Amino acid sequence: MPRPPLPSLPTHYRSRAATPADAPAIHRLVSACERELLGDAGARAENAADGVAADLTLPDLDPARDTLLVQDTAGALVGRAWVHGGRRSKVDVHPAHRGVGLGGALLDWAEARARQLGSERLSQTLLDGDRAAVALLRTRGYGAFVTQWLLEIPLPAESVVPAPPAGITVRPFRPGDERAAYLLTEDAFDEWQVRRKPYEEWARHTVERAAFAPALSPLAFADGQLVGAVLSLDAPETGEGYVERVAVRRDHRNRGIARALLLEAFRTFHRHGRRACTLWTHSETGALALYERVGMTIRSSSTVYGKPLHPDGGSAPA
Repeated sequence: MPRPPLPSLPTHYRSRAATPADAPAIHRLVSACERELLGDAGARAENAADGVAADLTLPDLDPARDTLLVQDTAGALVGRAWVHGGRRSKVDVHPAHRGVGLGGALLDWAEARARQLGSERLSQTLLDGDRAAVALLRTRGYGAFVTQWLLEIPLPAESVVPAPPAGITVRPFRPGDERAAYLLTEDAFDEWQVRRKPYEEWARHTVERAAFAPALSPLAFADGQLVGAVLSLDAPETGEGYVERVAVRRDHRNRGIARALLLEAFRTFHRHGRRACTLWTHSETGALALYERVGMTIRSSSTVYGKPLHPDGGSAPA
């Protein structure tokens, strides 16, 4: 299946597909966009370069058809579009190159690729402070449907970690825990996520990332079975830790396991010299109150926007 035709770009810009070798340049582009909106808070562990590399090497992604980069006359990367499974997209334009039509062209291409893949709906997540991008999506028929929050906790001192609940033992992640952690987290996330990720996709964004930190990822066991997990990423250049996944098996919830694991992760990050720890949650999980109870506060917010797609290129009724 050929990819959609290349978009018509303003003069002095050209486009091409991405390759895994483009991950560092895409990371710099994304970081520039986030720093424009968030300042230094845009440098976060979950957005380390290996996360972009993971996006480009997903088992069911074809970079030649599912990605598009825009470069200026000097060859610098100034925009990108990424479509995964026809359901999710990412479009970014460098702050210095906004206002010339690149965002609209990339969005048109992403929608065309999603339709080509047979998708009936496409979503994209935007930081709430990106008013221009939000306005663009709304004029194209996108509506908001999920709120996300980036939470943070300063780590000036070691967290006080309570003893685990009766019958629960806690230890760091070890080789061989991968499949059990996958099943635990996906079972928990099935309650709100649109689809269950295959192991290969899940692993690419967690345990196979260079930033994955087994020693900073505490697990909880009951009778030898995994019942709780906090999976963490560590990118020393950001000075912060990041919690990628938090999950507790349904029959062991409301016992304080998640709280104990989070506090253990915070304590370990402090011991590794990290000044803060962050994580994302959203309105579908119902977990915001838990994170606030352990001392986390909202640093920034974003919104997931979605658009029904017509096969002929129009917008379906919402």
